[in-house]
Amino acid sequence: MGVNVYVDGFNLYYGCLKGTSYKWLDLSALCRKLLPRDDITRIRYFTARITARPGDPDSPTRQDTYLRALGTIPQMSVHYGHFQETRPRMPLATPDPSGPRTVKVIKTEEKGSDVNLASYLLLDSFHGDCDVAVVISNDSDLREPLGTR
Repeated sequence: MGVNVYVDGFNLYYGCLKGTSYKWLDLSALCRKLLPRDDITRIRYFTARITARPGDPDSPTRQDTYLRALGTIPQMSVHYGHFQETRPRMPLATPDPSGPRTVKVIKTEEKGSDVNLASYLLLDSFHGDCDVAVVISNDSDLREPLGTR
């Protein structure tokens, strides 16, 4: 057996890649570089499809292009969560004394990707799908399934 790699796509992008020239990261090459002596048998990439936002209407097209590129990697599979949009009323950081103290905002949150990652990590482990599992994330929600503190 070999190594399975589990990638938290949004965490990787927003934590390391956004604003850099590495947005089009070849995850297979990264894994080979990080684990040069290991046989990488599976890479699972977890993300959610984004929607166009004001100021960046082309972001879904760029994401789709990247996901299609990832699809050309033989040992790669992409697993999708989803976005949940709510419109809560939130307090202003510095409200004007004569103005409102709160404002209604559009809040989008990625849902399901970290649960999917943890579930596949556990299922693959239970099924003996790999000898070693590597998780690429900095999401504190994954601490419990990874057994870290």
